[in-house]
Amino acid sequence: MDGSIARPRPFLALGIRLITAGVLATMAMLAKLGASKGVHLVELIFWRQTLTLIAVTVILTLSGRIMSVKTTRLGAHARRAVTGLTGMFFVYGAVILLPLAEATAISFTAPFFAVMLSVILFGEKVGRYRWGAVILGFAGVLLITQPGSSGMIDPFGAAIGLVAAFLVALISFQVQDLNKSENPWTIVFWFTAISTPIVAIAVPFFIGPHDAQTWAIIIAMAAAGALGQILLTTSLRFGSAAVIIVMDYTALLWATLYGASVFGTAPSDMLWFGAPLIIGAGLLIAYRERQIAARSKLADKPA
Repeated sequence: MDGSIARPRPFLALGIRLITAGVLATMAMLAKLGASKGVHLVELIFWRQTLTLIAVTVILTLSGRIMSVKTTRLGAHARRAVTGLTGMFFVYGAVILLPLAEATAISFTAPFFAVMLSVILFGEKVGRYRWGAVILGFAGVLLITQPGSSGMIDPFGAAIGLVAAFLVALISFQVQDLNKSENPWTIVFWFTAISTPIVAIAVPFFIGPHDAQTWAIIIAMAAAGALGQILLTTSLRFGSAAVIIVMDYTALLWATLYGASVFGTAPSDMLWFGAPLIIGAGLLIAYRERQIAARSKLADKPA
Protein backbone atom coordinates (compact mmCIF):
# COMPACT_ATOMS: atom_id res chain seq x y z
CA MET A 1 0.00 0.00 0.00
CA ASP A 2 2.90 2.35 -0.57
CA GLY A 3 1.71 3.50 -3.96
CA SER A 4 -0.25 6.67 -4.34
CA ILE A 5 -2.30 5.98 -7.43
CA ALA A 6 -5.69 4.31 -7.01
CA ARG A 7 -6.22 1.13 -9.02
CA PRO A 8 -9.79 -0.11 -9.62
CA ARG A 9 -10.05 -3.68 -8.33
CA PRO A 10 -13.75 -4.25 -7.56
CA PHE A 11 -13.53 -7.74 -6.04
CA LEU A 12 -10.73 -6.74 -3.69
CA ALA A 13 -12.65 -3.60 -2.72
CA LEU A 14 -15.79 -5.62 -1.96
CA GLY A 15 -13.81 -8.12 0.14
CA ILE A 16 -12.08 -5.42 2.17
CA ARG A 17 -15.36 -3.62 2.72
CA LEU A 18 -16.93 -6.87 3.95
CA ILE A 19 -14.23 -7.21 6.63
CA THR A 20 -14.55 -3.51 7.41
CA ALA A 21 -18.25 -3.94 8.16
CA GLY A 22 -17.51 -6.53 10.84
CA VAL A 23 -14.74 -4.48 12.43
CA LEU A 24 -16.81 -1.29 12.56
CA ALA A 25 -19.81 -3.19 13.93
CA THR A 26 -17.55 -4.40 16.74
CA MET A 27 -16.41 -0.84 17.35
CA ALA A 28 -20.04 0.34 17.54
CA MET A 29 -20.88 -2.39 20.04
CA LEU A 30 -17.91 -1.43 22.22
CA ALA A 31 -18.82 2.27 22.02
CA LYS A 32 -22.38 1.52 23.15
CA LEU A 33 -21.04 -0.72 25.91
CA GLY A 34 -18.64 2.00 27.02
CA ALA A 35 -21.44 4.58 27.09
CA SER A 36 -23.53 2.22 29.23
CA LYS A 37 -20.67 2.28 31.75
CA GLY A 38 -20.67 6.07 31.96
CA VAL A 39 -18.10 7.04 29.33
CA HIS A 40 -19.22 10.29 27.66
CA LEU A 41 -19.50 10.50 23.86
CA VAL A 42 -16.80 13.19 23.70
CA GLU A 43 -14.40 11.06 25.72
CA LEU A 44 -15.09 7.99 23.58
CA ILE A 45 -14.22 9.89 20.43
CA PHE A 46 -11.16 11.50 22.05
CA TRP A 47 -9.64 8.16 23.04
CA ARG A 48 -10.60 6.61 19.74
CA GLN A 49 -8.76 9.33 17.81
CA THR A 50 -5.82 9.65 20.21
CA LEU A 51 -5.02 5.95 20.32
CA THR A 52 -5.42 5.68 16.56
CA LEU A 53 -3.00 8.58 16.05
CA ILE A 54 -0.46 6.99 18.39
CA ALA A 55 -0.78 3.57 16.74
CA VAL A 56 -0.46 4.93 13.21
CA THR A 57 2.52 7.13 14.13
CA VAL A 58 4.33 4.24 15.83
CA ILE A 59 3.71 1.85 12.92
CA LEU A 60 4.90 4.39 10.36
CA THR A 61 7.97 5.27 12.43
CA LEU A 62 9.02 1.67 13.08
CA SER A 63 8.53 0.77 9.41
CA GLY A 64 10.57 3.79 8.31
CA ARG A 65 7.64 5.33 6.44
CA ILE A 66 6.88 8.32 8.64
CA MET A 67 8.09 10.73 5.95
CA SER A 68 5.54 9.25 3.54
CA VAL A 69 2.82 11.29 5.22
CA LYS A 70 4.10 14.46 3.58
CA THR A 71 1.31 15.95 1.53
CA THR A 72 0.51 18.81 -0.79
CA ARG A 73 -3.22 18.45 -0.09
CA LEU A 74 -3.45 19.63 3.49
CA GLY A 75 -6.64 21.56 2.73
CA ALA A 76 -8.37 18.43 1.45
CA HIS A 77 -7.21 16.53 4.52
CA ALA A 78 -8.54 19.28 6.79
CA ARG A 79 -11.96 19.20 5.11
CA ARG A 80 -12.05 15.43 5.43
CA ALA A 81 -11.03 15.70 9.11
CA VAL A 82 -13.78 18.17 9.97
CA THR A 83 -16.42 16.16 8.12
CA GLY A 84 -15.10 12.91 9.58
CA LEU A 85 -15.07 14.20 13.15
CA THR A 86 -18.60 15.56 12.77
CA GLY A 87 -19.69 12.25 11.29
CA MET A 88 -18.21 10.36 14.23
CA PHE A 89 -20.30 12.33 16.69
CA PHE A 90 -23.46 11.51 14.76
CA VAL A 91 -22.55 7.85 14.20
CA TYR A 92 -21.65 7.26 17.85
CA GLY A 93 -24.63 9.34 18.95
CA ALA A 94 -27.04 7.17 16.98
CA VAL A 95 -25.52 4.00 18.43
CA ILE A 96 -25.87 5.36 21.96
CA LEU A 97 -29.38 6.76 21.54
CA LEU A 98 -30.90 3.82 19.66
CA PRO A 99 -30.87 0.04 20.08
CA LEU A 100 -27.94 -1.42 18.13
CA ALA A 101 -30.09 -3.08 15.46
CA GLU A 102 -32.16 0.05 14.79
CA ALA A 103 -29.06 2.26 14.64
CA THR A 104 -27.47 -0.16 12.20
CA ALA A 105 -30.61 -0.32 10.06
CA ILE A 106 -30.82 3.46 9.77
CA SER A 107 -27.13 3.63 8.86
CA PHE A 108 -27.97 1.57 5.80
CA THR A 109 -29.60 4.59 4.19
CA ALA A 110 -26.01 5.68 3.39
CA PRO A 111 -26.05 3.94 -0.04
CA PHE A 112 -29.03 6.06 -1.07
CA PHE A 113 -27.10 9.20 -0.17
CA ALA A 114 -23.99 7.85 -1.91
CA VAL A 115 -25.90 7.17 -5.12
CA MET A 116 -27.54 10.60 -5.03
CA LEU A 117 -24.21 12.32 -4.36
CA SER A 118 -22.53 10.40 -7.18
CA VAL A 119 -25.19 11.68 -9.58
CA ILE A 120 -25.42 15.26 -8.25
CA LEU A 121 -21.72 15.95 -7.64
CA PHE A 122 -20.04 13.82 -10.27
CA GLY A 123 -22.67 13.09 -12.91
CA GLU A 124 -22.01 9.37 -12.49
CA LYS A 125 -24.35 7.04 -14.34
CA VAL A 126 -25.97 4.60 -11.93
CA GLY A 127 -27.70 1.72 -13.64
CA ARG A 128 -30.44 -0.63 -12.61
CA TYR A 129 -28.00 -3.15 -11.13
CA ARG A 130 -26.72 -0.70 -8.50
CA TRP A 131 -30.18 0.59 -7.73
CA GLY A 132 -31.48 -2.96 -7.57
CA ALA A 133 -28.71 -4.06 -5.20
CA VAL A 134 -29.32 -1.10 -2.88
CA ILE A 135 -33.07 -1.77 -2.80
CA LEU A 136 -32.56 -5.51 -2.33
CA GLY A 137 -30.17 -5.00 0.56
CA PHE A 138 -32.38 -2.43 2.24
CA ALA A 139 -35.38 -4.77 1.91
CA GLY A 140 -33.36 -7.34 3.82
CA VAL A 141 -32.63 -4.76 6.50
CA LEU A 142 -36.31 -4.00 6.92
CA LEU A 143 -37.21 -7.67 7.13
CA ILE A 144 -34.66 -8.34 9.85
CA THR A 145 -35.08 -5.28 12.03
CA GLN A 146 -38.78 -4.50 11.36
CA PRO A 147 -38.26 -0.96 12.72
CA GLY A 148 -41.15 0.29 14.81
CA SER A 149 -42.82 -3.11 15.11
CA SER A 150 -42.27 -3.31 18.88
CA GLY A 151 -42.54 0.39 19.58
CA MET A 152 -41.79 3.69 17.94
CA ILE A 153 -38.14 4.51 17.34
CA ASP A 154 -36.89 7.61 19.14
CA PRO A 155 -37.40 10.38 16.53
CA PHE A 156 -34.37 12.36 17.70
CA GLY A 157 -32.18 9.28 17.58
CA ALA A 158 -33.52 8.42 14.12
CA ALA A 159 -32.73 11.95 12.89
CA ILE A 160 -29.19 11.66 14.28
CA GLY A 161 -28.83 8.34 12.46
CA LEU A 162 -29.98 9.80 9.13
CA VAL A 163 -27.54 12.70 9.38
CA ALA A 164 -24.81 10.19 10.22
CA ALA A 165 -25.66 8.15 7.11
CA PHE A 166 -25.44 11.23 4.90
CA LEU A 167 -22.06 12.18 6.38
CA VAL A 168 -20.75 8.62 5.93
CA ALA A 169 -21.64 8.81 2.24
CA LEU A 170 -20.02 12.24 1.89
CA ILE A 171 -16.86 11.10 3.69
CA SER A 172 -16.62 8.10 1.37
CA PHE A 173 -16.35 10.41 -1.63
CA GLN A 174 -13.82 12.65 0.14
CA VAL A 175 -11.63 9.65 0.94
CA GLN A 176 -12.03 8.31 -2.57
CA ASP A 177 -10.80 11.65 -3.91
CA LEU A 178 -7.81 11.65 -1.54
CA ASN A 179 -6.98 8.11 -2.64
CA LYS A 180 -6.14 9.47 -6.09
CA SER A 181 -2.92 10.95 -4.75
CA GLU A 182 -2.47 9.73 -1.17
CA ASN A 183 -1.89 6.31 0.36
CA PRO A 184 -4.27 5.02 3.07
CA TRP A 185 -1.77 5.55 5.90
CA THR A 186 -1.35 9.20 4.95
CA ILE A 187 -5.11 9.74 4.88
CA VAL A 188 -5.62 8.14 8.29
CA PHE A 189 -2.63 9.96 9.79
CA TRP A 190 -3.83 13.41 8.79
CA PHE A 191 -7.42 12.67 9.80
CA THR A 192 -6.35 11.79 13.32
CA ALA A 193 -3.59 14.42 13.50
CA ILE A 194 -6.03 17.21 12.66
CA SER A 195 -9.12 15.96 14.51
CA THR A 196 -7.48 14.86 17.77
CA PRO A 197 -6.42 18.38 18.89
CA ILE A 198 -9.92 19.64 18.07
CA VAL A 199 -11.70 17.13 20.29
CA ALA A 200 -8.96 17.46 22.94
CA ILE A 201 -10.14 20.99 23.60
CA ALA A 202 -13.52 19.71 24.76
CA VAL A 203 -12.57 16.48 26.52
CA PRO A 204 -11.47 18.04 29.88
CA PHE A 205 -15.12 18.98 30.47
CA PHE A 206 -16.36 15.40 29.99
CA ILE A 207 -13.60 12.98 31.02
CA GLY A 208 -14.04 10.93 34.18
CA PRO A 209 -12.47 8.10 36.22
CA HIS A 210 -13.01 4.50 35.06
CA ASP A 211 -12.34 1.01 36.34
CA ALA A 212 -10.05 -1.48 34.60
CA GLN A 213 -12.88 -3.15 32.71
CA THR A 214 -14.11 0.14 31.30
CA TRP A 215 -10.60 1.10 30.22
CA ALA A 216 -10.30 -2.26 28.46
CA ILE A 217 -13.52 -1.51 26.57
CA ILE A 218 -12.25 1.95 25.60
CA ILE A 219 -8.92 0.58 24.35
CA ALA A 220 -10.60 -2.25 22.41
CA MET A 221 -13.03 0.24 20.88
CA ALA A 222 -10.16 2.49 19.80
CA ALA A 223 -8.22 -0.46 18.36
CA ALA A 224 -11.24 -1.60 16.34
CA GLY A 225 -11.72 1.97 15.17
CA ALA A 226 -8.10 2.24 14.03
CA LEU A 227 -8.28 -1.03 12.09
CA GLY A 228 -11.64 -0.10 10.61
CA GLN A 229 -10.27 3.27 9.54
CA ILE A 230 -7.42 1.67 7.61
CA LEU A 231 -9.69 -0.93 6.00
CA LEU A 232 -12.34 1.65 5.08
CA THR A 233 -9.80 3.92 3.43
CA THR A 234 -8.22 1.01 1.59
CA SER A 235 -11.56 -0.26 0.27
CA LEU A 236 -12.26 3.14 -1.28
CA ARG A 237 -8.86 2.98 -2.94
CA PHE A 238 -9.97 0.08 -5.12
CA GLY A 239 -13.68 0.67 -5.73
CA SER A 240 -16.38 3.30 -6.21
CA ALA A 241 -18.14 4.42 -3.03
CA ALA A 242 -21.57 4.02 -4.65
CA VAL A 243 -20.71 0.38 -5.40
CA ILE A 244 -18.86 -1.04 -2.40
CA ILE A 245 -20.93 0.69 0.26
CA VAL A 246 -23.58 -1.97 -0.32
CA MET A 247 -21.37 -4.44 1.58
CA ASP A 248 -22.01 -2.44 4.75
CA TYR A 249 -25.35 -4.28 4.96
CA THR A 250 -23.53 -7.27 6.41
CA ALA A 251 -22.87 -5.25 9.57
CA LEU A 252 -26.48 -6.01 10.51
CA LEU A 253 -25.58 -9.65 11.04
CA TRP A 254 -22.93 -8.57 13.53
CA ALA A 255 -25.31 -6.11 15.16
CA THR A 256 -27.88 -8.89 15.61
CA LEU A 257 -25.25 -11.17 17.15
CA TYR A 258 -23.95 -8.46 19.48
CA GLY A 259 -27.46 -7.40 20.38
CA ALA A 260 -28.27 -10.92 21.56
CA SER A 261 -24.97 -11.77 23.26
CA VAL A 262 -24.00 -8.42 24.79
CA PHE A 263 -27.21 -6.44 25.27
CA GLY A 264 -29.72 -9.28 25.65
CA THR A 265 -31.77 -8.42 22.56
CA ALA A 266 -33.11 -11.58 20.91
CA PRO A 267 -32.68 -11.73 17.12
CA SER A 268 -35.82 -11.56 15.00
CA ASP A 269 -37.14 -14.68 13.29
CA MET A 270 -37.07 -12.64 10.09
CA LEU A 271 -33.27 -12.76 10.17
CA TRP A 272 -33.35 -15.92 8.09
CA PHE A 273 -35.42 -14.18 5.41
CA GLY A 274 -33.53 -10.90 5.38
CA ALA A 275 -29.96 -12.25 5.47
CA PRO A 276 -30.17 -13.93 2.04
CA LEU A 277 -31.36 -10.64 0.54
CA ILE A 278 -28.41 -8.79 2.06
CA ILE A 279 -25.95 -11.38 0.80
CA GLY A 280 -27.70 -11.40 -2.57
CA ALA A 281 -27.20 -7.65 -2.89
CA GLY A 282 -23.44 -8.06 -2.52
CA LEU A 283 -23.35 -10.94 -4.99
CA LEU A 284 -25.35 -8.93 -7.51
CA ILE A 285 -22.88 -6.07 -7.32
CA ALA A 286 -19.92 -8.44 -7.60
CA TYR A 287 -21.45 -10.12 -10.66
CA ARG A 288 -22.13 -6.79 -12.34
CA GLU A 289 -18.62 -5.50 -11.61
CA ARG A 290 -17.16 -8.67 -13.11
CA GLN A 291 -19.14 -8.07 -16.29
CA ILE A 292 -18.02 -4.44 -16.51
CA ALA A 293 -14.38 -5.37 -15.86
CA ALA A 294 -14.51 -8.04 -18.58
CA ARG A 295 -15.98 -5.61 -21.10
CA SER A 296 -13.37 -2.99 -20.20
CA LYS A 297 -10.54 -5.45 -20.85
CA LEU A 298 -12.01 -6.34 -24.23
CA ALA A 299 -12.36 -2.67 -25.14
CA ASP A 300 -8.73 -1.97 -24.19
CA LYS A 301 -7.37 -4.72 -26.43
CA PRO A 302 -5.83 -3.44 -29.66
CA ALA A 303 -7.82 -4.13 -32.81
